[in-house]
Amino acid sequence: MKKPPLIMTNVLVFIVTAAIAFIGVPIWAANFGIDWTEVGVAIFLFYFTGMSITAGYHRLWSHKTYDANVVVRVVLAIGGAMALQNSILHWSSDHRIHHRHVDDNDKDPYSAKKGLWFAHIGWMLREYQAKRYSDYSNCKDLQKDKVVMWQHNHYLRIMLVANFGITGFLGWLNGDILGMILVAGVLRLVLVHHVTFFINSLAHFWGNQPYTDNNTARDNGILAFFTFGEGYHNYHHIFEYDYRNGIRWYQFDPTKWLIAGLSFVGLTKNLRRCPEERIEKARAAMQLQRASEKASVLPNADELMQTIQSEYDLLIQRMSEYYAARKRLMRMKHSSLKRNLESLEVMYKYKELKQSLALQKEKWLQLQSLSFQMA
Repeated sequence: MKKPPLIMTNVLVFIVTAAIAFIGVPIWAANFGIDWTEVGVAIFLFYFTGMSITAGYHRLWSHKTYDANVVVRVVLAIGGAMALQNSILHWSSDHRIHHRHVDDNDKDPYSAKKGLWFAHIGWMLREYQAKRYSDYSNCKDLQKDKVVMWQHNHYLRIMLVANFGITGFLGWLNGDILGMILVAGVLRLVLVHHVTFFINSLAHFWGNQPYTDNNTARDNGILAFFTFGEGYHNYHHIFEYDYRNGIRWYQFDPTKWLIAGLSFVGLTKNLRRCPEERIEKARAAMQLQRASEKASVLPNADELMQTIQSEYDLLIQRMSEYYAARKRLMRMKHSSLKRNLESLEVMYKYKELKQSLALQKEKWLQLQSLSFQMA
């Protein structure tokens, strides 16, 4: 099958920027040196532009996981243009198609099933989706956002001013315009390109699948460190409307922390979170599937699988009862009934169910461990 024609603009951008970053910058450093101001600015812009993609393009505009005021939206739009990954409108349209048709080689723009190279960068090098370069019918909501359309209509101008104007001005202040453009401009740009591309490529190949195996997305704490928190990709693909990717407090997700931090000062609001009950049930369903697969090859498979299913059903029942009691208790805490006898009864029942769920979880984990050892 004949391959689509190359997109020469993209090919040249990737080749030229990579050559400057990995050949030109070392030569410049060896002959003229690089100072700590240039390094510091490069690190700052690396996080600013990278998180403009993750907090802005991805979690704000593609998935609408929170709302942000106009100042935040303009800053993220400029940072996203500085990351040189096309406009918000185009990026979000591609990404929504990716989620809707993940791993479908005919419809997913960067399907991982076409290979690591294709998912990482290959999909941008040829005219694989020429027919939809102007089709933004899946982003009608974004076309009503004045910031999105301002950036889309003036994308090239904003991108050039952000990448060369800002870094050039900072270089002028520092006494070395070209050095700043090379380090904080081009080198930073190439690094941001590839760490964010990891989300489409490595995050679909390397890691575990604690929530679903219906697609190739993986959770990987190491990748999260390099991708501004986006490495918890298995979670994201099943709960895409959660503003978090790393849902535990200890999971590295600076994008989540930025969004939450901005909410404290009133710059973001309506942060969406997936209910804990849905998360726990998704994890338990995957554990059931894997435990059943292990047990199915054992001599006493039927008996063991029946026990596993029975314990799983009991676990789900305990979860449902516990979360129902918790919801009822939370409602009462916000009502005038919180000090009456009924509230005390609900509190007692809630604590009882919480303990019961904890015991059932422990029993469930012990059963899984036993089935894995026997296998």
